[in-house]
This record gives sequence, structure tokens and C-alpha cells, in this order.
Amino acid sequence: MSKAVLDTDVLIDLLRGREATRAFLHDLAAHAVPCCSTISVAEIHAGMRQEETARTTDLLNGLVILPVTREIAEVAGRFKRRSKSRRLELADCLIAATAYVEGALLATGNVKDYPMEEISVLPARG
Repeated sequence: MSKAVLDTDVLIDLLRGREATRAFLHDLAAHAVPCCSTISVAEIHAGMRQEETARTTDLLNGLVILPVTREIAEVAGRFKRRSKSRRLELADCLIAATAYVEGALLATGNVKDYPMEEISVLPARG
């Protein structure tokens, strides 16, 4: 079974209870293992309220959490370096590099944040 790296925006939509995103993930999980980068874990915890801790923990416990390795960091650096846009965030480059190195799809609601031709981006409905 293939892997799908869920972007932070998809995880936030799930935590907010967006039904369209839940349905999207349900369909995706039929053919791909849902994963996320440790970068997304940090981004979620940075914006999390105390009362959201249990729900966030439950969601993250249901995913494969992929660490940032040296290879991922190097690929992310190349993505960032060759970008002509200052708008491209390093965190997004790290998430994209995780999908690339893992040979995974990248599911996101922000397709424009991932212009890298080397990755397969799956627009998340929601």
C-alpha cells in the first residue's frame, strides 16, 4: 500500500470536524497509509489550545509520523534554494521533501504551496 503525507492544513480541518475532509481521508485511507511529517506535528502543537490536546493526540496517534532525516533536510534545502518565490516556506519544503523521499502522495488544501514537480500533489477536498 502506498503512503499519503497529509499537509498541516488537512490535519487542522480534521481537528475542526470538517466533514468533507473526513470523507476525503476515509476515501484516501482505502488505498494509502495516512502519514504526516514531524513538521506538521510541530505546526499543530504551536497553534493548539489546551482543551484540544486530547483530540489532537488521538488524531496524531492514528497516523504514521515521519521524521525529518538528513536526506529530507537536504532535499528541502534544494527545493527552497531553487525557488524564485520568497513566499515558499521552509516548513512546506520539508513536508514536500518528506513526501518525495518516502515516495508518497502529498494531500493538501493548499496546492499552490507545493510547486515542486518531483512530488505528486493530491488536492484535498474540504
